[in-house]
Amino acid sequence: MRKLSDELLIESYYKAIELKLSLDFIRLIETEIHRRSLSHKLKVSS
Repeated sequence: MRKLSDELLIESYYKAIELKLSLDFIRLIETEIHRRSLSHKLKVSS
């Protein structure tokens, strides 16, 4: 995870959701997003 660019990490997060990958994997990506303080880059879903 740490080798991914910030942009690629965010893209991976949305792709994992789109493909309905395992919740554990999505949570792993979310954890890294929060660790990098990138939460503000996530779109708010309505």
